[in-house]
Amino acid sequence: MFHSVNDQTHPGEKMRSVLFLGVALMALFVMPHFSSSEAPRPNIVLIMADDMGWSDAGCFGGEIRTPSIDRLADEGMRFTQFYNNSICGPTRASLLTGLYCQQVGHPGNRWNEPIDYSLCANFAELLQDSGYHTMMVGKWQGRDLAVHRGFDRFYGPNCQNMISYFNEVQENPFFLNDQPWEFPKEGFYLTDAFTDFAVRFLDEAYQQERPFLLYVAHIAPHWPLHAREKDIAPYRKMYLDSGWDQLRKERFERQREMGLIPPSWSLSPRPDDIPSWEKEPEKEWQAERMSVYAGQIECMDRGIGRILDSLEKAGVEDNTMVIFLSDNGAAETGGLTPHSLVFSRSEQPGWRLDGGEVHSGSGPDRMPGPPDTFSGYGKAWANLSNTPLNGFKQSAYEGGVRTPLIVRWPKVVTEGGTFCSSVGHVIDILPTFLDIAGATHPNEFQGRNLLPLEGRSLKSDLIGPDSRDGRSLYWNAREQGVRQERWKLVNQGAGTPWELYDLEVDGGETKNLAESHPALVKDLAQDFAEWEERVGQP
Repeated sequence: MFHSVNDQTHPGEKMRSVLFLGVALMALFVMPHFSSSEAPRPNIVLIMADDMGWSDAGCFGGEIRTPSIDRLADEGMRFTQFYNNSICGPTRASLLTGLYCQQVGHPGNRWNEPIDYSLCANFAELLQDSGYHTMMVGKWQGRDLAVHRGFDRFYGPNCQNMISYFNEVQENPFFLNDQPWEFPKEGFYLTDAFTDFAVRFLDEAYQQERPFLLYVAHIAPHWPLHAREKDIAPYRKMYLDSGWDQLRKERFERQREMGLIPPSWSLSPRPDDIPSWEKEPEKEWQAERMSVYAGQIECMDRGIGRILDSLEKAGVEDNTMVIFLSDNGAAETGGLTPHSLVFSRSEQPGWRLDGGEVHSGSGPDRMPGPPDTFSGYGKAWANLSNTPLNGFKQSAYEGGVRTPLIVRWPKVVTEGGTFCSSVGHVIDILPTFLDIAGATHPNEFQGRNLLPLEGRSLKSDLIGPDSRDGRSLYWNAREQGVRQERWKLVNQGAGTPWELYDLEVDGGETKNLAESHPALVKDLAQDFAEWEERVGQP
């Protein structure tokens, strides 16, 4: 308050007013200045499924009920040529760091190898340093807890050695931030717990005047096949009546109709070791396996809906980028665990669960789904999940490395239901986050000399026409591969013959063109060898 020369205010009050004004003026110079016209930085929600096939969601052709994932597609953009590293651990290493997994200490062929942070930083560390409030729920793997690697809040297991959706497992301790989390005595279901904490963390983030990042790393629908009866029951009749052959053809036709795949593509053939549904002797058991798997996905989708509803209720959805993807293709194997599985509430070592046995595998006499079972859904259903692609998790074929990717950001992607055919990879996630946050990737961070990023920002794909830059992508896990423009070179393991496919007309990799293009095979193989030498192989 200013006073005129005729003001009769007490001299002491005048002095206090002058001091207050001086402090206020100093604050204007000391505090960071943000223009009222400056657009707020976007919030980010990244949701990753585990072992979910390319075509499982409805918006990618599947019959599983996924209204929330489909909503993201209807209101956002689907990337039709986006890639992962074919195995969970290598994918997460690249997703977090923007580098090939081999550059951050991961050989690429093991599941849950921790990241070596000596030459890299993850997106949570960099966004946190840029002023973001960072949160994570779900699957974390590392020598350090997530809250020691850039996340302000964390809930989930610190590693993923053994899994139960219903019970605590000694080898897989859960944490809330940096403290062990005590499991409830009853009513726990893994996927719902992740959603509960995701929504809880969001409620806290809304109270802060800064942008936020939420990373939801689901374990669903990774084996074991554990689901509640209410989520299994609606699928039994459909899978029993239709079977994998008919449903695969139906998915393929839907993909064509929606423009997800080119009309020139053919459906990859059913592998020789999978019988036709007509000749399958145990149809009820097989239908139950897929029904449980579908129930796991539907439960995850329901949780995604709760997250989307939370963003809408808080009034922040327009300026929040939501990304959904999977860490690798559908898994043909899984569910056979070593005899070291110990559930924490059992006093006896071995395969025990509250006094009862945990049964490895599944069959007509032991249906999957309950907590005392431990099994996967098998190669035939995984082949359906990856329609129309060839290959499975751990493979360098498209069925192992191509992921469904959806981006919804209403403020930027103003026309929903669109497709982007640019070739992308999980190494692009970190550069995208830094780009939209107005942050840069430093050469040095917290005493670490960082490697330059391998990925590129996807922002240009979101705001304009597809940007094809002739990039090459590489895989070196249990199989090897290189993608360069329309061409894909792949083998079934080091030392096996290279195969060549034209993905523009043959995304199912049904016609090996290696013999008719020997010079191209040689050039791409040399390109792969040079990349392998550059990134190193731990």
